[in-house]
Amino acid sequence: MGKFKDIWDRDKDGNRAEQRSFLRFAIVITAIFVLFLFIKKDNLVRWIQAGFTIGAQERRIEALKEDNARLDGQIHMLSTSRDSLERFARENFDFAEPGDDVYIEE
Repeated sequence: MGKFKDIWDRDKDGNRAEQRSFLRFAIVITAIFVLFLFIKKDNLVRWIQAGFTIGAQERRIEALKEDNARLDGQIHMLSTSRDSLERFARENFDFAEPGDDVYIEE
């Protein structure tokens, strides 16, 4: 801690005055930048979080587009072919054709 206090004492600069002056300047600018990040309403942290959120939403949109394309294909198949519609109804809703034997398991 003693060395940090010495940075601000200009009497101890000696022949390294330029280096120590730059160090003081860098510390002040860094402190201002850190304060700006956490105090300002539209800060860099929120901007980065928004970027991650947008990326996740774009991936979700692509997955939903693929799902919609699959469902559109299934709708087309079911609306054009009676056999596929009957098979779909039997597999997913336990429908039966006339004359089929139906067994109920409990």
